[in-house]
Amino acid sequence: MNIVHCFRSPVGGLFRHVADLARAQSAAGHRVGLICDSSTGGALEEKTFETLRPSLELGLLRIPMRRGIGPSDLIASWRVRGRIGRQNPDVLHGHGAKGGAYARFIGTLLRATGNSVARIYTPHGGSLHYASGSAAGRVYFAIERGLTGLTDAFAFVSQYEADTFAAKVGRVDRPLVIVPNGLRPDEFEPVVANAERTDFLFIGMLRDLKGPDVFAAALKHLTETRETPPTALIVGDGPDRDRLVADVENAGLGAHVSFHDPMPAREAFARARAVVVPSRAESMPYIVLEAIAAGLPLVATDVGGIPEIFGADADALISPGKVDDLARAMAALLDAPSEAMVRATKLKSRVQTHFSVGAMADAVDSAYRAARER
Repeated sequence: MNIVHCFRSPVGGLFRHVADLARAQSAAGHRVGLICDSSTGGALEEKTFETLRPSLELGLLRIPMRRGIGPSDLIASWRVRGRIGRQNPDVLHGHGAKGGAYARFIGTLLRATGNSVARIYTPHGGSLHYASGSAAGRVYFAIERGLTGLTDAFAFVSQYEADTFAAKVGRVDRPLVIVPNGLRPDEFEPVVANAERTDFLFIGMLRDLKGPDVFAAALKHLTETRETPPTALIVGDGPDRDRLVADVENAGLGAHVSFHDPMPAREAFARARAVVVPSRAESMPYIVLEAIAAGLPLVATDVGGIPEIFGADADALISPGKVDDLARAMAALLDAPSEAMVRATKLKSRVQTHFSVGAMADAVDSAYRAARER
């Protein structure tokens, strides 16, 4: 098949998901292309694009895509339609709210001219994180309801995402599959630890949704209540980075907390003894899967699809936004490292069994074929 993936921002877990799919689909004999925003991403993402190029027989197209909704989206979609039409796609797969809107709108324009392209949508959280009663939520969910009629199949990355879509947007009468994020076999190899490691690592987008402020507050609490202050590394970038750096300094944590620009997850894992994921909202976060695969102890919140990763051990998850709960869980790792490693080994076995790139690609392929048959 000719497959074109469309998404806005080439960063984070969504980009990882698309990149892994593109490689797997190319290896299976499909011809793959990507469309995404030209104004986001840094050195780490550019390196990923370079490694992806041999898998992109249909090419890479980067155009300006604003985060919000505006007239420029219609203009850009119309311009891109001609380029995609020449690629004669069998599948247009939109990822995230903006990528999903582009893919389904362009796919509908192509259908109007006789192309039988299948229009697939994966939200990746996206607009589903808005509260149903908020002004933004009402606007985005109304748009999502309108676009459902232009969708041939849905591929949700977690059961939580599918249930949230049904509750906030509405149940769909189209083919629907659950496609959990997957890992490569090499990601289950042990991480070679650095000689000097911090106690805790936060890695991800530095924005309130991911809870780095809760992490910093928990560190402050532990510093005030323990004889030896814990150390931490914060890896990432985002809109709230400057505020977070200021909060850490104002809290007197500067000597114990260091910041680093985005880096590959396993490189960051080598610099810490445990990982903390204090998110307020998630869908199916790669960083949780990656940390477990690397064999690191993990503290995570009970949000999104994270309980689906933990399975029978989901009772170990903590409530989001609760500084005291997070501090207690982090203290437990410091006080009982052997017990933490036993739990980490058990979780690693579960993830290795249930979350693979191969299974992810197969499930997406099933969605494509169901949509095309329909």
